[in-house]
Amino acid sequence: MTINFRAVYAVLLREIKVFTREKERVISILVSPLLFLFAVGKGIEADSPAAGFTYQQFIYPGTLAMVILFTSITYGLYIVWDKRLDFLKEVLAAPISRGELFLGKALGGIFSAVCETIILLIIGAFFVLKINLISALLCLLACLPISLMITAMGLSIGGKMKSMEGFGLVMSFLTWPMFFLSGALFEIKDENFWLKAAGIINPFTYCVDIIRRILIGYSHFSVFTDLSVIFAWLILTCFIGIKIFGNLQQGK
Repeated sequence: MTINFRAVYAVLLREIKVFTREKERVISILVSPLLFLFAVGKGIEADSPAAGFTYQQFIYPGTLAMVILFTSITYGLYIVWDKRLDFLKEVLAAPISRGELFLGKALGGIFSAVCETIILLIIGAFFVLKINLISALLCLLACLPISLMITAMGLSIGGKMKSMEGFGLVMSFLTWPMFFLSGALFEIKDENFWLKAAGIINPFTYCVDIIRRILIGYSHFSVFTDLSVIFAWLILTCFIGIKIFGNLQQGK
């Protein structure tokens, strides 16, 4: 099967233009991570599980992962919006496969996540943690599969939803448990069996873990484990997303 890269590029270009024109969207997604980083990170006097780092520095990788999570998964909202504007109807009538449409949309989500990640890396480098160029590049590299995995989740949900309100409810139900049970804000101890079990089956746990390893050298799992789980979920979510896009109908 050949991929029409011109069609993928056309969809991606449209997503980039939408993103660059909605500057308030960038600010709104950064608000929650910055509140956790500076209000919680500075306001709570907690010990850091990572020796030699403050609590704020410990949660910084988690807030960075949070930006990727929120930016990527909300991309599914724009599928619902495209349905309302009848833009999706026009795309589905064009000579482009549903897989190419999914790929273009997913690449748009990755582009947005990378832009938001760069902004928070710059903020973190000035106010929180010393970040060298190699660590920053590795974070951006890790952002790619993480964002694709989560964008695929959002697009899958958006492909099934008919209202923006419904998408918002599902997104909140999914994202906040993923974030809080990932160890982004605290270390999940072995003594708490249920929290540890929830963290292990949560794919976002491994996203936070690999970013934390890159930035402060502290992690629970090996790089191989983190990447294996992330890529396994990436394949699964992309497969489901392409299947859902394959069932999209014009005007629905």
